[in-house]
Amino acid sequence: MRALVLGLLLTLCAAGAADAADLVVGRGGAYATITAARAGAKPGDRVIVRAGTYREPTIEIRTPRVVFEGEGWPVLDGEGKREVLVIAADYVTVRGIVATNTGISNLEDRAGIRARNVRGCLIERNRLRKNLWGIYIQRSADCVVRDNDLEAEGTRQTESGNGIHLWYSPGAVVERNQVRGHRDGIYFEFSSHGVTRDNVSEHSQRYGLHFMFSDSCDYVRNTFRDNASGVAVMYSRGVRIADNKFERSWGSAAYGLLLKDIMGGEIVGNTFDRNSTGLFVEGSSRLLVKGNTFTQNGWAAKVLADADENRFTENRFSGNAFDVTTNSRSANSTFDGNWWDEYAGYDLDRNGVGDTPFHPVRLFAMVVEQHPAALLLLRSPLVSILDAAERVLPVLTPEALVDRRPLMRPPQ
Repeated sequence: MRALVLGLLLTLCAAGAADAADLVVGRGGAYATITAARAGAKPGDRVIVRAGTYREPTIEIRTPRVVFEGEGWPVLDGEGKREVLVIAADYVTVRGIVATNTGISNLEDRAGIRARNVRGCLIERNRLRKNLWGIYIQRSADCVVRDNDLEAEGTRQTESGNGIHLWYSPGAVVERNQVRGHRDGIYFEFSSHGVTRDNVSEHSQRYGLHFMFSDSCDYVRNTFRDNASGVAVMYSRGVRIADNKFERSWGSAAYGLLLKDIMGGEIVGNTFDRNSTGLFVEGSSRLLVKGNTFTQNGWAAKVLADADENRFTENRFSGNAFDVTTNSRSANSTFDGNWWDEYAGYDLDRNGVGDTPFHPVRLFAMVVEQHPAALLLLRSPLVSILDAAERVLPVLTPEALVDRRPLMRPPQ
């Protein structure tokens, strides 16, 4: 009986595959326009668009399980006045096209490719150029966005939307994309249980990655560089941020990574290199910050007084103007077993841990927190003397914010 059922299923699948057709658009194909091929597509069909430039009304795919595929990078041109392509059916694949030129609108969120109220869409190996929004996933579940190349040309935030934008779209996988020049490179809002990995997001006008109200998401092995305000993670629970690179975000309000009102999560194995502030923690609690490298930042870590029960361990701090700063004498986060290039203690018992504690908050860092103009005195001998005196006998800096087990060598 079981063999009979299996045979019947295989027969039905084979019949479905046999019924699938290729609808070819362009030179030598049966269809002159994408619109005509789309209208004739049935579930399981492939719409193959050959090389060329296509200026047609917004292409809306309403048939489920259709594969929409380009050959030779066909260009779908919005002519500066409309959205280019919309996925409006479940399990649709879009690959191999160039979606371009939506134009700027203050009334519409025009996207190069949009998925709307669907499940299981796959958007891969596409090029998106000169669009207001790149890829917009709207109220859609379990979609995959991978291996796409997106570039915007807006010079102001009002002239550009986000590169990859997810809104009320749980279970998304965003991987191996290249995103340049958008307002926010990658944006998640109300989109939980997602995975963002192996992307490069750079030269964003605001954030390379910006997500809010998106619980239980993983952000792994991404590179965020040269973004105006860095990366912002807000109002979420259970996030995992691991093995990413946060590089070269400079400015008075720029951060490698900003954590605001995050409850529970891991910040593990990341590199914070040459940012105004490497890691900024505000109103967040129960975070494990472990095995990260902070190098050549203005402030390696700013941990505000309203951040509590966070643990910093096995991190490397090297070449930063200020390793740690806070806005209060109270300290509700702990530092234990980190390596500090400014630690000048000793290890008599040769166990790899310093025998004297290290106070990472400099007196001058507290002064600058209250009076930013004091930065002009950063390299003065007087400041060095005051900092040295404060470390010997802490009076103004948080006495409880201390690493009692500083490492003698950088952790591997």
